[in-house]
Amino acid sequence: MTDNSETGGLKPIVESLAKPLGAFLTWFIPLAITQGRKALDLYRKLPQNFIEFLIGVIFCFFGGVYPTLFAAVQAAENGGRKTVLAALNDLAEEATIIIEESKKDDKKDDDKDGRSDVTEISGTEFLQRKTLLVLRKMNPDKIDKAIYSIYRVWLAVAAVLTLKFAKTINFALSIAEFLFRPCDHVVTPVLQAAIPDEYDKWVPVVLRWITKSIAISIAWYIQSIQSAFTSALIGGVMIGRSFVHFCNYRGIDLGGLIPAKHEDETAVDEILSYVFAALGFYFQFKIGFKVPSPWNILLWPFGTAEYYIRWSITKRTGMEV
Repeated sequence: MTDNSETGGLKPIVESLAKPLGAFLTWFIPLAITQGRKALDLYRKLPQNFIEFLIGVIFCFFGGVYPTLFAAVQAAENGGRKTVLAALNDLAEEATIIIEESKKDDKKDDDKDGRSDVTEISGTEFLQRKTLLVLRKMNPDKIDKAIYSIYRVWLAVAAVLTLKFAKTINFALSIAEFLFRPCDHVVTPVLQAAIPDEYDKWVPVVLRWITKSIAISIAWYIQSIQSAFTSALIGGVMIGRSFVHFCNYRGIDLGGLIPAKHEDETAVDEILSYVFAALGFYFQFKIGFKVPSPWNILLWPFGTAEYYIRWSITKRTGMEV
């Protein structure tokens, strides 16, 4: 049974936040959809050579920072990317329709007093009014199919990632077992002697949580090093090749170093790939395989996605903290 005091405590919060939150979403969602579509259109208009160069730079300098996110994108490329984009487009269309209807609703003055109706109701009534509007204007079948399509692609990607990072999870399990045994023999008796007897049963459980957390952190850090090294090599090769392609396209031979129409005969792309691979790995190592501040604030969606994917594939293997 819900405590009335808790309900009473939540009501003022709902009252104060409902309208500002509604105004923010009405402004933010159309902006996000518009900018997202512009970014996608720009990406589609870019030359293939430039796209290869850009992807190479991202892999070279950030492959170890977001190893599972990049692996998920690569896995989704095999048949899932177009499905997800189509589903996101359907969701964006529905969101746009609802936002436009909400704007019309905000201007309604059914009681003819010169003020819009939404300004005269409480936050709770406002939330209820907008919820009912969404239910009336939404196409449930379209939304259901879009969400199901995204979820189906995610299940396929998660299965691929679970296999790809199985060694990392097994390594974490081994580290956790290695750490727990000495902790159980040394730390457990000390803690049990220091706390009341009725709480003794929690000591082994908490210790196992801690050792698992440490083990997972160590295993994923080592995986980040491996991913950084591999992605730096891949990214370096992409940068080198795209640079040579660009020079050939523009008729730049760098004093005969890049023979026209004979790209395979030059060593420029190989030299560049080695240089950029070394720079990319060194850069990632220096930042500790984490995005430094304040860039981590700007890139928080990528960081959130990375940690969610890590947690998800760790959970799928049965190793939960």
